[in-house]
Amino acid sequence: MTAETPVTELLPSSVEHAAPTPWVEARRRLAEAGWFWLATTRADGRPHVMPLLAVWLDEALYFATSPATVKGKNLVRKAHCVLATASADAHLVVEGRAAKVHDDTMLYRVADAYASKYDWHVAVRDSAFYADGAPTAGPPPYEVYQVKPEVVFGFGTDDAFSPTRWRFGKR
Repeated sequence: MTAETPVTELLPSSVEHAAPTPWVEARRRLAEAGWFWLATTRADGRPHVMPLLAVWLDEALYFATSPATVKGKNLVRKAHCVLATASADAHLVVEGRAAKVHDDTMLYRVADAYASKYDWHVAVRDSAFYADGAPTAGPPPYEVYQVKPEVVFGFGTDDAFSPTRWRFGKR
């Protein structure tokens, strides 16, 4: 899949003569990140935030959750969500819409990515993941969601990663 080139903007910074951080650097950190925080919206408008494991594949983040969880129910009502993660030198925030993955070929690819990254091995059947050991995902079956970035914010913990916003899609 060809990577979309986002509009890249430097955010206000105390670093003189800072340049925006290249998207490739943020994308690498998203691919390498361990834990993510998923923010969804409850039916009454209150936020709901939970930790989860996600994988970066084909320019999108993928995660799994049980439809019985609060986050699973929230995503059915409102697909807009935020995933956030931190690396040693940067904090990243990804805004987008969660779309349920139904394609078995893609589900197997996501399953392989989870096995490789987290050593979490799942069975794919009935357009879902089945496995043990997903404490933040609720009980199986696990529905798989794709979040394509619409806006990503990056904030460095040192001067090597400048505060940057990357915007995708309509400009």
